[in-house]
Amino acid sequence: MDWINAVIQGILLGGIYALFAAGLSLIFGVMRLVNIAHGDLIILAAYLGLSISSTLNLHPLLALLMVVPAMALVGYGLQRGILNQTLGNDILPPLLVTFGLSVIIQNALLEFYTADPQKLDAGAIETASLPIGGLNLGVLPVVIFLTAVAVVAGLQWIFYRTALGRAFRATSDNQDVAQLMGLNKAHIFGLAMALSLAVVAIAGVFLGIRTSFDPAIGPGRLIFGFEAVIIGGLGNLWGTLAGGIILGVAQNLGAHLNPGWQLLAGHIAFLVVLAVRPRGLFPRIDG
Repeated sequence: MDWINAVIQGILLGGIYALFAAGLSLIFGVMRLVNIAHGDLIILAAYLGLSISSTLNLHPLLALLMVVPAMALVGYGLQRGILNQTLGNDILPPLLVTFGLSVIIQNALLEFYTADPQKLDAGAIETASLPIGGLNLGVLPVVIFLTAVAVVAGLQWIFYRTALGRAFRATSDNQDVAQLMGLNKAHIFGLAMALSLAVVAIAGVFLGIRTSFDPAIGPGRLIFGFEAVIIGGLGNLWGTLAGGIILGVAQNLGAHLNPGWQLLAGHIAFLVVLAVRPRGLFPRIDG
């Protein structure tokens, strides 16, 4: 029963990793952009949720109603103002610019919020549990996992069933032809980053509820997101969810064997998948 519990808890843990990774997968699929600052943007969203919930005395989940649009606006402005100028055949400029952005975000958060760990208080939902078949499942991990499934399903629907999704796919396939057909690629890329950071907002607030955070932990969340994306397959949204689950299960099984092996087991699972399937388990986007 202990092993079954470890697997189930790992699956639920995969939900937060899928939220970390979904935005990365989206922007890579649309504009082939690798955002080194993605993890720090997750932490920025967590701090924004902290500020809004404490200032307005709102529950963190209600604060999401303000954090999501705010982060979407940040994403659109960031893409239109800075990142669009770095895109091209050379992958180095966006890597350097987003690395610089990562450093700026970390130091700005350190200046405004100090290095002290913070946490979002969500009340009873943090400790509530559901007894199922002899197991106790935490309500918060279940909510996070179901939210991750809903987010991935929503992104998949947008990508394949809406005019915006068609614009994403057309611009991704051939930017020049898309421009000739009347699509403004700068605007489309801005919308893609806005959508990515809307997902980041959800991930950041859930992270802040689930555990404590500080300005320096962004790079670690970025690694988990990258591993989930690569395990699942670049650009495949449902694959990203599968990658997050595999990573979470590997970490939980490792921790079950030895508490010190939790992160190591996840990295080993990532390396095994990379060695066997270099393009990930599900590398293609299937409508």
